[in-house]
Amino acid sequence: MTLSRRLLLGRLAATGAAGAALAAAPATAAAAPPGSPARRPVRTGFDRLAADGYRLFDGHSVGIVTNPTGVTAELRHIVDVLHADARVRLRAVFGPEHGFRGTAQAGGSEGRYDDPATGLPVYDTYGRSGKELADVFTASGVDTVVFDIQDVGARFYTYIWTLYDCMVAAALAGKRFVVLDRPNPVTGRDAAGPVLDPAYASFVGRKPIAQAHGMTVTELARLFNEEFVAADAGRRVRLETVAMSGWRRDDFFDATGLPWVPPSPNMPTPDTALVYAGTCLFEGTNLSEGRGTTRPFELLGAEGIDRRWAAAAGELALPGVHFREAYFAPAFSKFEGRTVGGVQLHVSDRAAFDPVRTGIALLVTAKQVWDGFAWRPDLGIDRLTGSATVRTMIDKGAGTEDVVGAWQQELARFRAVRRRYLRYP
Repeated sequence: MTLSRRLLLGRLAATGAAGAALAAAPATAAAAPPGSPARRPVRTGFDRLAADGYRLFDGHSVGIVTNPTGVTAELRHIVDVLHADARVRLRAVFGPEHGFRGTAQAGGSEGRYDDPATGLPVYDTYGRSGKELADVFTASGVDTVVFDIQDVGARFYTYIWTLYDCMVAAALAGKRFVVLDRPNPVTGRDAAGPVLDPAYASFVGRKPIAQAHGMTVTELARLFNEEFVAADAGRRVRLETVAMSGWRRDDFFDATGLPWVPPSPNMPTPDTALVYAGTCLFEGTNLSEGRGTTRPFELLGAEGIDRRWAAAAGELALPGVHFREAYFAPAFSKFEGRTVGGVQLHVSDRAAFDPVRTGIALLVTAKQVWDGFAWRPDLGIDRLTGSATVRTMIDKGAGTEDVVGAWQQELARFRAVRRRYLRYP
C-alpha cells in the first residue's frame, strides 16, 4: 500500500512518534570501532540553550529551520520540545531539502503544510533564497529565525547553503538569526580539497570554501556573516550562536555519545559521512554512487566494470583505506535493478584517510580501466569540485597527485581565513 506524505505524517502524530526520521532506520548512537577514543558527553547547542531556560528566546517570536536531525540526546525532536514549553513562543517551522520530517528524497521537499503533531505552520525553504525567502520569514510573523540541522562536513551538502540563504534572507527581512551547534561528524581537524570558484556557484556551493571545510555550523555561520552575507544582503545579519560543550576538533561522531539520525535518506550512518566528501564526486559521472543500496557513497560502480578497478585503486596504497571488488544492483537511481561492478571502500584508519584525495584517485583509475567512463552531460562535476580544473586535468591524463597539487595554493588561502572563525580546541 502506498501512503501519501500527509497520511504518513498524520499516522506518525497519532502514534506519538512525532519527530522521528521517516523512511530511515531507527536512530541509535553510533558504535565505536576498535581503537576509537573514549566517549566524552557532548552537549549540543540546543541542549545548552534548554539548560539555560531558553533565555535567548525571552520576549521573542521564534521560527526554526530544522529537519529530523534536530533532536535532543533522548531523541525528542526539538520542535516538539519547544512547542510543549510555555516559556517559548514557537510560531513556525521552516523545512529544507528532504523536508522538516524527512519524507522527501534528494532534490525534493515537503511543501507548505501544518504539522499534524504540533499544528505549527511548516514553510518550505527549498529552492528559495534572497527576497523570496525573506518574504517567507516576514509572512511567518517571527522575529527570530533559529537554525539547528546536523551537517556532514562537505561543501556540496546542501544544508550549509540553506544556512547561508536563510542568513541572507533574515538580514533582508530584519530578523535576528540564531545558530545552534552540532558536531562535524568527520572531525574539524583541517580543511581539504579544492576551493569553489565563484563562477561555479550553485546550491551545492554558494561561496568559496573548501570541499571538506572542517568546521561546525556555528563556525561556518560566523565565517559566512563576516565574509559574504553583506555582499548579498547589503548588511550582516544579527547573528547569535550557541556553542556545544565537550566537543573537540579531533572527535569523530562516535566519540560524542550523541545519537545519529540520518540527515538525509542517503546518509544512513557516520561511515557514509566519512567518505562522502570524496565519493559524492561520482554524482558528476555516469557511474552509480551507491544510491539505492544499503551503502550509498561507499559502493561505486557501473555496467562493464570488473575487478581491474579495485586492483588499480589498491595499487596506489592510499592511506587508511582498502578497496574491495564489489557487485550490486541499486534499487533506485542510476542502474536501477541492474547488476553493476565496481568497488566498495573500507576505511581502516580514519585519522589517516583523506576522502577528497581518495575520491580523485577513484575518478582517475575509473577512467583508466573502463572505456565507458563519462562525465554527466550537464558537467555537474564542475559544480561539485568548484571549477573545471579537476575534470579537464583528468581528461588530459593527469594523475592523482598532480590533480591534488593543483588546488594547494587556494586551499592554503582558505585555511588562513578559516582559522579566524574556529572556536573549539
